[in-house]
Amino acid sequence: MFVTLVIGKKRLRLFIGVSLVLAILLMTPLLNLPERLAAVVSPEERLVPIYYVDTDEKKVAFSFDASWGADRTEKIIEILKENKIKTTFFLTGFWVEAYPEYVKLIAEEGHEIGNHTLTHPHLNNLTVEEIRNELKRVEQMIEQVSGQKTALFRPPFGEYSNQVVETITGLGYSCIQWSIDSLDWKNLTAAEIVERVTGQAHQGAIILFHNNGLHTADALPEIIEYYRQHKYTIVPISELLHSDNYRIDPHSGAQIKINKRQQ
Repeated sequence: MFVTLVIGKKRLRLFIGVSLVLAILLMTPLLNLPERLAAVVSPEERLVPIYYVDTDEKKVAFSFDASWGADRTEKIIEILKENKIKTTFFLTGFWVEAYPEYVKLIAEEGHEIGNHTLTHPHLNNLTVEEIRNELKRVEQMIEQVSGQKTALFRPPFGEYSNQVVETITGLGYSCIQWSIDSLDWKNLTAAEIVERVTGQAHQGAIILFHNNGLHTADALPEIIEYYRQHKYTIVPISELLHSDNYRIDPHSGAQIKINKRQQ
């Protein structure tokens, strides 16, 4: 009985051992299955707007979103004029409709006008056709009032998805975010705005302001002085961007020039 039991245990151990070996051999081709599947069925590529431009030049772009009020717009335009600076204004349709005289002034002063949608909606909640309508209608309004054709777009609330980016670029626009946020819409003091915008300074930065921020105009002269003292040139966004042969890093949003050797 004892012998039989020992033999049984040995046979059992042998059976288990052989089974494990066979299982490992059979499973080996499947061990890298997730990687193999990823190679065939890769996750959807993440599309992002341009947050800043990767450049060796000491250039930055100022931009102003206009979606509410205009009380401080003329003062901002006057400060820019005094300092011989051209910038980019992103306009919503209802702002264009309410303040056509300022749209004309922005254009007359040589500033660039970008598209900021008709009604400032959450684009992620819209269909492709609704997104197109938001852009096309304000595009027509801006051209009719100012004579400018829009080529830059900024999504409201900085909100986007692959569908949003695809739709926007499909209409021939460059989708623009920002790398430095003044947070002027939070009614920060002029000193706080200056600290934020100068403290994060970097080459190729796109800086976000609003045309009707409570203390934006008060902060601008010191911000301009800082960037000029540090040898930066302030330009409209289109003059900062690489016009061709570029890629957008999906993690940082940097617009990076592609050298011929990298192609």
